[in-house]
Amino acid sequence: PEIAFAGRSNSGKSSAINALAARNRLAYASRTPGRTQQIVFFRLRNGGYVADLPGYGYAAVPKAVKEVWQDFLWNYVTTRPTLVALVAMVDSRHGLKASDEALLQGFLPTGRPVLLLATKIDKLTATERRASLQGIRARLDEAFAPFAAAVTVQGFSALRREGIEEAEQVIQGWLGTAA
Repeated sequence: PEIAFAGRSNSGKSSAINALAARNRLAYASRTPGRTQQIVFFRLRNGGYVADLPGYGYAAVPKAVKEVWQDFLWNYVTTRPTLVALVAMVDSRHGLKASDEALLQGFLPTGRPVLLLATKIDKLTATERRASLQGIRARLDEAFAPFAAAVTVQGFSALRREGIEEAEQVIQGWLGTAA
């Protein structure tokens, strides 16, 4: 079974994979958007796979290259038979963007679950955190009913190691039921 990690460029996909794997440089994390330019698979100890997907949205690459990525990624997340779930990264400071919603719109009708990690939560105050998570949840409920129930929203900070245990439990549950 595979779990895909998807999100806008520089949303924290590689950092989340590294934090969840308790490794510093398993997935290459860069400050430059668009560094991950192919699907990179990592095998987990339990036999499952994590797929680190190229970011969507802004990337420091030519528009034609970005369009090829987007078409390929769309096909991957909507038709891949071994893909059991999606971990979607959303910068907690910005909430859901149109490109995030497009990803969810294509993925949620497949009936597979989503863990939405509101990344970089450490950059917000406690009040801003609550508002961000509530805003993301409200938007999901509004835009994706009746599929929104398949989405778990979790605050996450790779830097401060927040939300890691909760994310690990969700992912392990997916792989335990898929294996």
